[in-house]
Amino acid sequence: MRNTFTKEERLCAKKRIDTLFKSGSSFVLYPFRIVFVLEKNNETDILSRCQSIISVSKRRFKKAVDRNTIKRMMRESYRLQKSNDLIPFLLKHNVTLYLAIQYVGKQILAYDVFHTAMNKMLKKLQDECADAYLEKGN
Repeated sequence: MRNTFTKEERLCAKKRIDTLFKSGSSFVLYPFRIVFVLEKNNETDILSRCQSIISVSKRRFKKAVDRNTIKRMMRESYRLQKSNDLIPFLLKHNVTLYLAIQYVGKQILAYDVFHTAMNKMLKKLQDECADAYLEKGN
């Protein structure tokens, strides 16, 4: 599988975003806050299995240059690591994941820190999904 982050993988639908933040589960793993919702799926499309939003607070980072830098590093580390564990997990359980990744750090971190934190976050997300949704469904 190619490491991409295409338009189909980005969460853009306003209704889905509203339901994500109203009824989604969340956890914080510094420097990220994660909000997620799982839905049972009948589709076979791999790209639409995980749709996500990446955001950085305008209140904490006033300059757009800083926000964009952080978002670029987050997108890159997410793009490189999602296909390792997350996508096979979603395919195995036949579910769709809607995900919001928010940056809650107070300063711009190095890319290495983003990469390791994103790896930990994706592993914890997989555990949370298994605990919260899949155990109840089966």
